[in-house]
Amino acid sequence: MARDFVGREAELGMLRKRLERVSASRRGVAVAVRGRRQVGKSRLVQEFCDRAQVPYLFFTATKGASSIESVSTFLAELRDSALPVDPDLVAGDAPTSAGWLDAFRTLTTALPDRPCVVVIDELPWLAEQDPVFDGALQTAWDRLLAQRPVLLLLLGSDLHMMERFTAYDQPFYGRADHLVLGPLNPAETGRALGLGPAEAIDAHLVSGGLPGIVRIWPNGTPTVDFVRGECGDPASPLFSIPESSLLAEFPSPDLTRRVLEAVGGGDRTHANIAATAGSRQGTLPSGSLSPLLHRLVAEKRVLATDSPLSVKPGKPMLYRVADSNLRLYLAVLRAGQELSRRGRGEAAFRLFDRRWSSWRGRAVEPLIRESLELAATAGALPWPDTEAVGGWWNRQFAPEVDLVGADRGPVAERLCFAGSIKWLGTPFDDHDLAQLHRDTAQVPGFLPGHTGLAIVSRAGLARGVDADRVELCWGPDEVVASYS
Repeated sequence: MARDFVGREAELGMLRKRLERVSASRRGVAVAVRGRRQVGKSRLVQEFCDRAQVPYLFFTATKGASSIESVSTFLAELRDSALPVDPDLVAGDAPTSAGWLDAFRTLTTALPDRPCVVVIDELPWLAEQDPVFDGALQTAWDRLLAQRPVLLLLLGSDLHMMERFTAYDQPFYGRADHLVLGPLNPAETGRALGLGPAEAIDAHLVSGGLPGIVRIWPNGTPTVDFVRGECGDPASPLFSIPESSLLAEFPSPDLTRRVLEAVGGGDRTHANIAATAGSRQGTLPSGSLSPLLHRLVAEKRVLATDSPLSVKPGKPMLYRVADSNLRLYLAVLRAGQELSRRGRGEAAFRLFDRRWSSWRGRAVEPLIRESLELAATAGALPWPDTEAVGGWWNRQFAPEVDLVGADRGPVAERLCFAGSIKWLGTPFDDHDLAQLHRDTAQVPGFLPGHTGLAIVSRAGLARGVDADRVELCWGPDEVVASYS
């Protein structure tokens, strides 16, 4: 298995630096930690607390609890923690009139004179329970906690609400540093699992880089073998993590859920999503669909968008599920989980095996574009002006060009390169190269002989391919290296 805690050295270093600031200044520091569900926020902070060797309180809110219940639980956990110099000074039960400001006053009197850590997890749930929670925290911080040697860590999975919590028109504006926690990247996933670059990318696509799945992955196990082993267990984190994330964010099978499932099922355009998410009355009207898509992209961050990249504005915009693990669950694993629940684990694996290659070929595209952007930022591409990497397509999707690098996006002034991704078991051959030349000639702004060509292939180049006609040829090694 992977180690119990993997990666996150940069994030741990950031938190250690804040604790050192608390120690040096003897004043409080607040950090707002946000990230999607199951990305490992709570586990990261628990690991930090364990390593810091200072007293700490770790309080996790309960969704649906009343404000009185939450305050009582907070005080009970404070009493049982290592923070209070004298636990008897912390009341075991909060009076029904006690609010969060009273709780924070009690916390302040219980704090030791040396550096310590206070963690409030699932902060948005507390704001849902009590409309004055944000103001109470701001008042307590300004008047009480900021003058004490405490590192206050505020965690939340609702990205939009966490951003609003520290926005300019909110009480806690300007009072907290920000740590946005993303999934493990392919290089971290590969190191944690002892996998080579090609398998590390596959493992990253299946796990989404989520630590909860990486931790149960046997070291050195290829992706297909890992999935085969998990298909007989319907409660496996491979299934249960995306399932619980889906139920937590979208508990009701409402219109929003139908839109998300349409995208997860492979519909990428506004028109196709409207048709699939519609009802017996017909296609979902644009006036209903557009706000839902905006919410799923801008607020929930569960969907991402891609627009054609060239020197001219292009359409259509394409939608995809941002988390590759949830994307795989909606497309394949959910049906496999149902088979597994009926004791048909082998049938579940056969379903995955049939769809895996074609699903992977599409799912790897955003990851490779991101890796090229990282390489461009590091100055590791032949085209130093590259700032944006995307793809290009027309309304008919004939052709679709996998890679376009430009000096800016979504409408470029100049194209730096265009290229193809081939993530199958066969190498990139002369037929693929000829098709690439035909396709790139249709991209607005592509200048044959001046705009570069790039190939990213899982199996490399076939014998006889004239590599001199291509300025960049990447394989899995280079893709993973860009994340290191």
